[in-house]
Amino acid sequence: MHSALTSHRPRAVAVAGLAALLAAAALSGCGDRGRGADTGSGEGDKRRYGRIAFDPCTLSTPYANGTFAAQCARYDVPENPAEPKGRKLSLNLAWLPATEGAGSADPVFFLAGGPGQAATTSWPMVDAAFREVRKRRHIVLIDQRGTGQSAPLTCAEAVGGDPIQDQAAALDASLRAIKQCVQGLSVDPRYFTTTEAIADLDAVRAAIGADRINLVGVSYGTRVAQQYAMRYPQRVRSLVLDGVAPNELVLGSEHARNLDAALALQFKLCQQTPACRQRFGADPREQLRQLMARLQAAPVEIDYRDPSTGEQKRAPITAGHVAILTRMFSYAPEAAALLPLVLNEADQGRYAPLMALSKMLEAQLGDEINFGMQLSVSCAEDVDLFRPDPADADTVLGDSLTRSLTEQCKAWPTGARPKNFHEPLKSDAPALLLSGELDPVTPPRYGDQVVKHLRNGRHLILRGQGHGALRIGCTPKLLGQFLETANAKQLDARCLDSLGYVPPFVSFSGWEP
Repeated sequence: MHSALTSHRPRAVAVAGLAALLAAAALSGCGDRGRGADTGSGEGDKRRYGRIAFDPCTLSTPYANGTFAAQCARYDVPENPAEPKGRKLSLNLAWLPATEGAGSADPVFFLAGGPGQAATTSWPMVDAAFREVRKRRHIVLIDQRGTGQSAPLTCAEAVGGDPIQDQAAALDASLRAIKQCVQGLSVDPRYFTTTEAIADLDAVRAAIGADRINLVGVSYGTRVAQQYAMRYPQRVRSLVLDGVAPNELVLGSEHARNLDAALALQFKLCQQTPACRQRFGADPREQLRQLMARLQAAPVEIDYRDPSTGEQKRAPITAGHVAILTRMFSYAPEAAALLPLVLNEADQGRYAPLMALSKMLEAQLGDEINFGMQLSVSCAEDVDLFRPDPADADTVLGDSLTRSLTEQCKAWPTGARPKNFHEPLKSDAPALLLSGELDPVTPPRYGDQVVKHLRNGRHLILRGQGHGALRIGCTPKLLGQFLETANAKQLDARCLDSLGYVPPFVSFSGWEP
């Protein structure tokens, strides 16, 4: 799964079938009894894992095929950990029992990205990465407080608004929606930060009777994993960090520059491919810059086909639509390969494909990311550390993300972070770090930065890949081996050498053979 790790309007890019959509738009197990997991207790179909009773359930999402059998439960925790007898929150949990044998004593906790994604709805997109892991280990999923079915901080109205075009009007509408949302909440959003989330995680760990656990975090989930390892080092058997966000990082502060750096690498592939260079010219980045400048000055009213309903619609396309699509497509190489083609179509005045795909991304954004929870995390942990950077001026995103978040946090109840929150994690725990070479949000240098402080850590960089590596190539096999041995340095990772680059599309039919 490609989780967003953004601080404003994030989402995950679903790349399956994008080429077909683009063309259409252009044309118009057993429990671990020894450690508390039980196959049954006489309570109907309930199974117990430690002190928690689970019921059969299925996990699914509109953005991945299939459903996945699991065991689901609710578990109450204090809203404010400092007041254990105060108001409670009900966490949504899912347990996927080991498929072979009783399952080991140390389960795997999967930590979703965002901030704002729910683990239970993210799981269908990463299940294949855990095919080896699940043979011997239980998987535990917790919808982090504020996401999924764990007291969601639902503020759908506040997500709207174009982040590039008419920024003042969009921000004003967003602030009004945020204030209205806060008034309607039945919980206190000040207690929905990463710090409270890791306390929840440890409470669930204790309740299922696991002495130590393995943490697999993706994107923002890597922050959660590192924070947990800092606060509860004796409880961590191993760490897997995919799309690494260093503790020291102020989330959102480097998004604009990271995206442009990734685009430079991705567009270079077009320049090095004769058919792409001949079709789209020598500088796709300059074409993108000019396209956004024209739409910034004068949005264009266009007809397009709604990708979710097939209905013909008419609306203005803006520089914001271009920015959103460019950013989200850059997360995965299969989607990034379409960028030169989509941008060239728009540059020639054929905007319908870009508009349809941008609308698809906006719809998925609202479905996958809980914006209120994201505000609780970002406002408490990062936004007060934002500093203007002149280098943002000529980027695709500019400084709109940081400026918008700064204003939004003034209207959102803000919690607190521990004094050492942004200190690097220093740990002897076995750790496997994964980065995509072309990642536009958590570039490989972040993994290099973190692994320096992990004595038993190893950082693998996947050539030609973007944000999210768990499912790529032989990574599932390496993941299984690492969680079995807890020794990253002895992994034979030569199987990753076969990974390459996705050629850029030069037509709706695909790339040149």
